[in-house]
Amino acid sequence: MDRFVKGDKKIMNAWAFYDWANSVYALVISSSIFPLYYGALFRELGVDSYELFGVSIKSESIISYITALGFLVVAIISPILSGIADYLGTKKFFMKLFCGIGSVSCMLMYFFSLDYFLWSLLLYMFGLIGFWGSLVFYNSYLPEIAPSDQQDRISAKGYALGYVGSVVLLLINLAMVMNAEYFGFSSAMQAMRFSFIMVGLWWVGFGLYTFSYLPNFKNDKKITRSLIFKGVRELRGVWHQLKDQLALKRYLVAFFVYSMAVQTVMIIAAYFGEKEIEWGTESERTTGLIVSILVIQLVAVIGAILTSKISSKIGNIYTLCLLNALWVIICIYAYTISSPSQFYIAAGTVGLVMGGIQSLSRSTYSKLLPETRDTTSFFSFYDVTEKIGIVLGMFMYGLVSDLTGRMQNAILFLIVFFALGFVLLLRVPDKRNTFK
Repeated sequence: MDRFVKGDKKIMNAWAFYDWANSVYALVISSSIFPLYYGALFRELGVDSYELFGVSIKSESIISYITALGFLVVAIISPILSGIADYLGTKKFFMKLFCGIGSVSCMLMYFFSLDYFLWSLLLYMFGLIGFWGSLVFYNSYLPEIAPSDQQDRISAKGYALGYVGSVVLLLINLAMVMNAEYFGFSSAMQAMRFSFIMVGLWWVGFGLYTFSYLPNFKNDKKITRSLIFKGVRELRGVWHQLKDQLALKRYLVAFFVYSMAVQTVMIIAAYFGEKEIEWGTESERTTGLIVSILVIQLVAVIGAILTSKISSKIGNIYTLCLLNALWVIICIYAYTISSPSQFYIAAGTVGLVMGGIQSLSRSTYSKLLPETRDTTSFFSFYDVTEKIGIVLGMFMYGLVSDLTGRMQNAILFLIVFFALGFVLLLRVPDKRNTFK
């Protein structure tokens, strides 16, 4: 085991810097450049579907299904690997492994093409698995390297670094795409593909700084058959404990329902804007979509602050009810939009409620946890619940879109989940007094 001192500034800052390294995946690949590139591939051929295994599937449904599959893999393997990593002290190894898988997959996405579409989709899926898989071990480092009174500060520093770093690379990529010939590219499409390489290099390159400082807790313990499912047994233990925690159980049910819709909106927003909005030229489409994503990023910070202030006045649960009601209104509005100006308005409102509902959901869960229980296991349960919600949300969104032929129709089922989440939140006992 490496010698280290808990609270060491160099170690904590190096940990936070990993957000700078990996957040470019979330912004460039998940939210902006790749959705633009993906839509352009189909427009070049004048089609909006692809035949897989003898079935013609809409392009947006394909990406929904493969995203759902990626999150399903993460939901299955993360508790297993977390249990192994905790016992053997190998979280640094697994964090580096998933970072490598994700960054290399992003670089290989330079070759993403409809000519070998299945292999291309696998690269996209492995990039997703690498990103979310590395976060499992990245987050678990925080309580081990930082004293409790410094965890909020260093976590916020990581978030800030991630935001700044991802926006810096996105703006560079936008300049490349908008001025492809000036940068030596034959087309905007080639510039987009090169941005995938830049994401991978940025991620693994800056990640090396983090890995050079993070302590290695590896020990001489041996892996056993029972160890493999240690994490799964811990999740099962949490499940059994929920029967004695009425408020926590009811809140988790509500969270599962509305989080399913929230995460789906976050992932498909760029694909929706790329395909359903009448941008005019390709240049206007590229600029408009990236500006919209940046608006969401900026407003999300404001939304988190406003939500925190509101919850201090009326309580967490009633604030979450308010946010779910706002989501219903936003989804109804999104069903009717087609112009860029309407999409900008939608992006701003999505950012406002997105930042608030994410931060408040986790803090509400934290407040509900029983004091004498293992919080690590409870938060692992929370993360798996969220991932499974994404799997179901993305699959259902893709299915509705494919069956009806319009992404707008898929928005309708999201309204149902937000409305149901509102009702389920009202069933959580002692809503005002407990959570103010």
